[in-house]
Amino acid sequence: MEVEIEKNGAVWTVIINRPEVRNAVDGKTAKLLFEAFKEFEADDSALAGVLWGAGGHFCAGADLKTIASGDVDRINPLNMDLDDCAPMGPTRLSLSKPVIAAVSGYAVAGGLELACWCDIRVAEESAVFGVFCRRYGVPLIDGGTVRLPAIVGLGRALDIILTGRPVDAWEALNMGLVSRVVPDGKAREEAEKMGLNLSKFPQTCLKGDLKSARESVFKDYRSALEYEFAQGLKTLEAGEALRGAAEFERGKGKHGKF
Repeated sequence: MEVEIEKNGAVWTVIINRPEVRNAVDGKTAKLLFEAFKEFEADDSALAGVLWGAGGHFCAGADLKTIASGDVDRINPLNMDLDDCAPMGPTRLSLSKPVIAAVSGYAVAGGLELACWCDIRVAEESAVFGVFCRRYGVPLIDGGTVRLPAIVGLGRALDIILTGRPVDAWEALNMGLVSRVVPDGKAREEAEKMGLNLSKFPQTCLKGDLKSARESVFKDYRSALEYEFAQGLKTLEAGEALRGAAEFERGKGKHGKF
């Protein structure tokens, strides 16, 4: 399965399992991620979530090869229904429970957006963050322009968003993008341990504080996501993203090269 759920008591770990493409997300995977977190939210026994990528990478973003192929069944969904599946899956859901990103390898483009959707980020020493989709003309439409500035501040966010440069784990820690840096191979273990600790606290208080903290930062959250999507849609309609996906298919700009 492209997405798996492993349950350890009150902690659910949702796993992106497409290591052959560095856990890039296509339409099917997006839908499965969305459904996994809807299930997590609905289950009263689940109190903390972890999002992790199998095979050494968190997520390399949207699967541009499927976009370039024109296979509509594999292309990520494109709509602005905040109650439905987003291009990267769950990124428009507002959950009542905390989710921790366990980041190894690449968390780039839509993968960075997935990490920013999570409430806390734990990164391995060799983790790399970035808006690598900059080189392909693919816009951020999963909350990246909304959440990243809220997490690290506008100046640092624009440096990351506009340049598309790689950000290593230690710089990410310094700017507040991640909360902890752990040795390679330990992100999932650390995130699950944190999730277990969170599950032991009084939950009404924890959920209330989580909701208040989110809403104090995102006072007009829904409108911000809608505006981001509208701007991204203009880019997609201009054809830049499709041309960029074709360039990716031919190998241009891979491995962080412009």
